[in-house]
Amino acid sequence: MGGQEDLIKRMKEIDWFHSIPLKGGIVTPGRDDSMSKLKQVCLPEDLSGKSVLDIGAWDGFFSFQAERNGAERILATDHYCWSGPGWGTNEGFKFAHEVLDSKVEDLEIDAMDISPETVGEFDVVMFLGVLYHLQDPMAGLRVAASVCKELLIIETLMDDLHRWKPSMVYFPSDSYNKDSTNYWAPNVAAMKGMLHDLGFSRVEVVFPKNRFIRYSLPVRILSSIKGLFEGRGSFRQTVHQGRMSFHAYR
Repeated sequence: MGGQEDLIKRMKEIDWFHSIPLKGGIVTPGRDDSMSKLKQVCLPEDLSGKSVLDIGAWDGFFSFQAERNGAERILATDHYCWSGPGWGTNEGFKFAHEVLDSKVEDLEIDAMDISPETVGEFDVVMFLGVLYHLQDPMAGLRVAASVCKELLIIETLMDDLHRWKPSMVYFPSDSYNKDSTNYWAPNVAAMKGMLHDLGFSRVEVVFPKNRFIRYSLPVRILSSIKGLFEGRGSFRQTVHQGRMSFHAYR
């Protein structure tokens, strides 16, 4: 019992983003509902024999989940949330890595410095919650594509969901969610177009399963009203927004 009490004490000293299941039923107190996000990104349940790269790993929830799903090799990378200007650190990742007795590798590197020369190539690349924080989203996708051999998984903020033609919305200053690191959000046509141009033969929206229902106008109106109280932005700005996940295949 003393060992578990010490574990919990150490865990509580860390400012967590991810909610990571540890041993003995303990879950890290992250502000992110990571298990729900896992369902949304549709990470393959069987990754046996696969190599996986996690770009922007933060506390490492998805890296450790890839390990649970049988991946042969996983590399977790981050800089902004490990020692960069963000509020996060790598203490959560190191703690979970130790407690889980994980074999996940880690490399501190900025997302835009990733290339086949710096990290190699991987069967599966996870690019989760990163795209809208990049000043040049096409360059960010190009980086992820350059190291992806089979499947690129993207989860990101989307905008202009009512438009059928490709478009992308820019957030000046801290106009989205009072966060000056939020820059761009594409619509579905733009996302698919960029990924096809980067050499992916098939691009699927995996979340939501039926975006026309989940992001119908009445649903978006209610979400935007809620967003007014959460400080996400004006009603006019957020009414066409939502989060989505994509799988892009070579």
